[in-house]
Amino acid sequence: MAIGFNVETVTYKNLKFQVWDLGGQTSIRPYWRCYYSNTDAVIYVVDSCDRDRIGISKSELVAMLEEEELRKAILVVFANKQDMEQAMSSSEMANSLGLPALKDRKWQIFKTSATKGTGLDEAMEWLVETLKSRQ
Repeated sequence: MAIGFNVETVTYKNLKFQVWDLGGQTSIRPYWRCYYSNTDAVIYVVDSCDRDRIGISKSELVAMLEEEELRKAILVVFANKQDMEQAMSSSEMANSLGLPALKDRKWQIFKTSATKGTGLDEAMEWLVETLKSRQ
């Protein structure tokens, strides 16, 4: 079960995060729920270029957010690979993932590029502020 799971402690703006990196491969998705308790935020990384699988990304996200243990979790979506010219816009992605329908949840989508490191600071900044405003 250790395949595809990494845990590390990240400190950002004086806030200490315990980050569980759960891989997205089909075979390990059933294990995601083992990590839901005491989760304050979910960072969901989606490939902006993969139009064929955005539907699967949506159904996995919807299923995850229906879990009782994640009822209060803040959702941050990384619309990743924004450096590619065929990338969907963030509003197209938000709609494809059904984000506007999330009424009782604090969420935000950010354009990111993991390879270039863009969008990550902005996303973390928003997450920190949102978490702080809850305390």
